[in-house]
Amino acid sequence: MSEFSGRRVQPGLTYPEESLKRLAAELSGSFHGVFAAETVERYVLESYTALLRTSTVKAHLSTRTARFATERLTALAQAKGAIAQSVPEVLFVCEQNAGRSQMAAVFANALSGGAVHVRSAGSAPSKELHPTVVAVMAEIGLSLDEAFPKPLTDDVVQAADVVITMGCGDACPIYPGKRYVDWELVDPSGQSVDEVRRIRDQIRGNVTEMLGSLGVEPVALNN
Repeated sequence: MSEFSGRRVQPGLTYPEESLKRLAAELSGSFHGVFAAETVERYVLESYTALLRTSTVKAHLSTRTARFATERLTALAQAKGAIAQSVPEVLFVCEQNAGRSQMAAVFANALSGGAVHVRSAGSAPSKELHPTVVAVMAEIGLSLDEAFPKPLTDDVVQAADVVITMGCGDACPIYPGKRYVDWELVDPSGQSVDEVRRIRDQIRGNVTEMLGSLGVEPVALNN
């Protein structure tokens, strides 16, 4: 059994980077009284390992691990009732989390003005976002600079009120009491710029309709 941040950790786990030790210690403090340190440590390592499989730029891995682990722990805390959900939680899921679900998440964030909380994930995440998707969103003033593909995990599904799937088959677990909606959308991967623009505009319309079903009046965008 190895030592980690001055505590005993679970047998068999190794932490290949010092940054992971610091991250686990920070998150253990943030979630003190909600999760045991061992749970936080396991989530940090699992999140790092999941992102490592598809990471092409290792310089971003520590930052992305921090965001992914924090998001998952927050979702788990919400699901168990340890953190209140003050606004509806919406999860967008597609296969690669590199196009459709990322565009939907950005639109939902922008159009809701913070009246919903949004997550996205992929059943088989890609290495990076589709460049054409990034470009057509930038055309209307919406940035995907902070976005990156993330694997679908059980905790984010448990925390969601609405789960919107886009071509990911039966990969998303089903829980009672949640609203599941499937959007039939063309995968933007390999499509022309004009086709990706059409997909983008269809997603914007779908998101606007979804927000209306939640009683949220979409805000105007500067485009």
